Amino acid sequence: MDFGKLQDISRVDFTLPPNHPDTLPLLQRSGSYIKPRVHVGLPVWVNKAWVGGIYPGSMRDKDSLLWYGRQFNTIELNSTHYHIPSPDTIDRWRQSVPQGFTFCPKFPQLISHEAALRSTHDITAAFCAAIAGLEEKLGDAFLQLPPTFGPRQLPDLEAFLKFIPESIPLTVELRHPDWFADNVASLPLFEVLEKYRAGTVLTDVAGRRDVLHMRLTMPSAMVRFVGNGLHPTDYVRIDAWVERLKEWFDNGLRQLYFFVHEPDNTLAPDLAIYLIEKLNNACGLDIKPPKKFVQPVQGELF
Repeated sequence: MDFGKLQDISRVDFTLPPNHPDTLPLLQRSGSYIKPRVHVGLPVWVNKAWVGGIYPGSMRDKDSLLWYGRQFNTIELNSTHYHIPSPDTIDRWRQSVPQGFTFCPKFPQLISHEAALRSTHDITAAFCAAIAGLEEKLGDAFLQLPPTFGPRQLPDLEAFLKFIPESIPLTVELRHPDWFADNVASLPLFEVLEKYRAGTVLTDVAGRRDVLHMRLTMPSAMVRFVGNGLHPTDYVRIDAWVERLKEWFDNGLRQLYFFVHEPDNTLAPDLAIYLIEKLNNACGLDIKPPKKFVQPVQGELF
């Protein structure tokens, strides 16, 4: 993910912003405590560097998703941003992963970027029909809007949300800086998202701290975390997120999707494992951490 990436992070203030003033009240209205559903994953399942690490050394390329599904319980499904998968592909994906696994497909760029949500009923209906084939393994679909999509286009967003079937859970990522100029500027936006039961994406990236608005519109959160090659700040930032998430869980957060990005994603599993261990310890969760395959060293078998 190139959005908000910086070559030099030495002057970035990575302090996690405070809660938006409406977030905790919203969570507290969600009702009595129930054990949250927590999903931690990565943006891809294919990475040759993982073979011999989180994947066995003997793994065939075509089995990447099968092994990914044994290690993580969700995936940020970016391939759907570029084309709508066929029914056969959807079936193969669904059958390759175990129960409890969820896919979070990104809406096609033809809808979000090229058409900016206008006159997209046909392709949107086709996309929703396709991902509905994931059945119980469909997680939150997410609509990533470009930096050119600003507050003046809120009516287009509302019309789009109104069209999405209730059976398709949806979160929205916004990037235009005017959405986050102040809490007042964003009030109509968050009212619309709450009205249509759409969640918000919180993007934690070095170069755009403004998009980390910390406003939830559902008792569900989606975090897209962009690290910097396991720089020490990556771990400090994860620690801060664990503290914040514990607060949210204690106040009624019922579902979390947390996606870990790193440059070329080679090191993303390492930070995801760190996150899972911290969440389990701090929040009393029992997320299964990925295991690493230790390859025998030449001569050790004799």
